[in-house]
Amino acid sequence: MSLFHLVIQEMQHRKMNFLLGLLSVVVAVACLVAALTLLQADEIQTELILEKKSVEVKQAGAQLEDAMRKITKGLGFNILILPADEDLSEFHLTGIVEKTMPEDNVTKLAESTIVTVNHLLPMVAKKVTWPEKECEIILTGTRGEVPQLERALKKPLQQLVPEGKMVLGYQIQKKLGLKTGDEVKLMGKPFKVSQTYPERGNSDDSTVWINLKEAQELLGMQNLVNAILALECNCATEDRVAEIRKDVGEILPGTQIIERGPPALARAEARNKAHATALASLEQEKANRIQLIERHADFAAVLVPLVVLGCGAWIGFLSLENVRRRATEIGILRAIGLR
Repeated sequence: MSLFHLVIQEMQHRKMNFLLGLLSVVVAVACLVAALTLLQADEIQTELILEKKSVEVKQAGAQLEDAMRKITKGLGFNILILPADEDLSEFHLTGIVEKTMPEDNVTKLAESTIVTVNHLLPMVAKKVTWPEKECEIILTGTRGEVPQLERALKKPLQQLVPEGKMVLGYQIQKKLGLKTGDEVKLMGKPFKVSQTYPERGNSDDSTVWINLKEAQELLGMQNLVNAILALECNCATEDRVAEIRKDVGEILPGTQIIERGPPALARAEARNKAHATALASLEQEKANRIQLIERHADFAAVLVPLVVLGCGAWIGFLSLENVRRRATEIGILRAIGLR
């Protein structure tokens, strides 16, 4: 009779002890496999959740950038590049720039690799008396937006005023009774009214726009401009004006930068806050998932050894009990020479 045959006979004779021992082994193995599977499933689920969250953040960021770009364009130019010697206190009081700078400054800026501003528009503006109409106006000369080097052409925020044409603010056209198509003279030079603006509720209502070259001639400011209008980019830096000042200052050292009004500040703050919130949400989700995996790993590190030890102790107890009950049989088997 072989040892294997005795084991089979023992299993058949003491089915309950065998099943309890087998159950202990199955429980120990199942606990280990379940713990490993749970940890692996956590990692896979974490990757899927974070990937989905990242896609959502990117999509939300892209939608936000597009919305902010449209809002920014709708509100118009929000950066003013002025001569360094311009008195800002006086400018804020009157809204008129008194000092001048070379017109080719805008060309230098456009041919640079600057990315913090775009939609560059040089201009001259001066408060004058329209002698033929005997009324005070803000005479503004503009040209088309200057295209920037290696940049795709963008729809301009302000259209070019052709030579010989004139655009009137609301109060001027209302006061003088002018309309589109009328021919007038300004400082002895003939112009045709090409457009009239609706009421805007600011200094634009008292402004007359003509071509930059013609305005320079009438004001004796050939090759000079008072300011360069620009639109800030959708950059998400905390101090975007300081960054713009740094970039522009490196290209045009004799200038100073101001940002137009609270709306621009509100736009940038809202954009930065939304972007920061999206990133914080992603980081929080990542931290939560990592904490969950660590908790599961800690739990498995305690549970699996306890279950294995418990099952081992149970198998040892069953074996010891079996040996105690079979002591007489074991003695007989050893007596007949079975080892």
